[in-house]
Amino acid sequence: MTPSTTRFTRSRIRPLLFAAAALCGLAQAQGFPDKPITFVVPFAAGSATDQLARAIGQAVTNDSKVSVVVDNKPGANSFIGAQTAAKAKPDGYTVFITTNTTQSANEHLFKKLPYDPVKDFAPLTALGRGGQIMVVNPALGVNSVSDFIKLAKSKPGKLSFGSGSSSSRVAGEQFKQMTGTYILNIPYKSNPPAVTDLLGGQIDMMITDMTTGLPQVKAGKLKALGVSTRQRSPLAPDVPTIAEAGVKGYEMTYWFAAYAPAGTPADIVAKLADMLARAARSPSAAPFYQTSGTEIFVSNPEELRKFQAEETLKWGKIIKAAGIEPE
Repeated sequence: MTPSTTRFTRSRIRPLLFAAAALCGLAQAQGFPDKPITFVVPFAAGSATDQLARAIGQAVTNDSKVSVVVDNKPGANSFIGAQTAAKAKPDGYTVFITTNTTQSANEHLFKKLPYDPVKDFAPLTALGRGGQIMVVNPALGVNSVSDFIKLAKSKPGKLSFGSGSSSSRVAGEQFKQMTGTYILNIPYKSNPPAVTDLLGGQIDMMITDMTTGLPQVKAGKLKALGVSTRQRSPLAPDVPTIAEAGVKGYEMTYWFAAYAPAGTPADIVAKLADMLARAARSPSAAPFYQTSGTEIFVSNPEELRKFQAEETLKWGKIIKAAGIEPE
């Protein structure tokens, strides 16, 4: 075979190979999903993220007839869950259901991460956003945000707050910074175990997600002092915002989103994104949003990519303003 013949043959083969690969990917996407999908959650069972994952998972099962397994991987500042998802096979059968903690805040809270929030993941869709609630143990004897501030200032370093996510941690640190108080932070693997210790009197205060904190308030086991959003929550209309309760300008929100491991084929990413966005809007997922105070917030992959970048800058500014030094 002459060199010119070889060049001609290669020039004909390459397009055929590319076309075959594209057809293979299309066939793969058309048959997807045909086996159980695993949702990796970097927080404990019972957390808001876990409850969202289960609600979305049920909606996906109802839609696709494929079962969804929720795999909770709490601990190590949510590093374990992020690493598990990042290292999973990029075939569409592992989805990371997470929050701003792993994707936007951690890189400002820690000097070095064992995963890359951008390079290790393929964005799928946002899933929701919401606010938090400031709760205390009734035995503390305070009835308002101003009461708590007064007590904290009279006992610098003697009161503590728990945090099981970056949203909870930064909310507490921002509260300290804006009120000039010194309250000790006690970190937890997730918010539910922190609430357990708050109920037991091991810690004094938390600013946590509505899903975790509000049921304890309604049961009379914890006292709500304020919500972290600009407006009062329809779930707790009698609870003032922390801003209107005396900490002018205070606001702290969080968001949920879904990611696939980097390298997941584009057709599978598109199908997953559509499937998850439909699930978030489905009637079977509605109870989670209605009872948790979470706003339905969905996107396409590129919109999530841009949103994450904007949020990373925002969280960096908040963390710096709160005086938090990277660990």
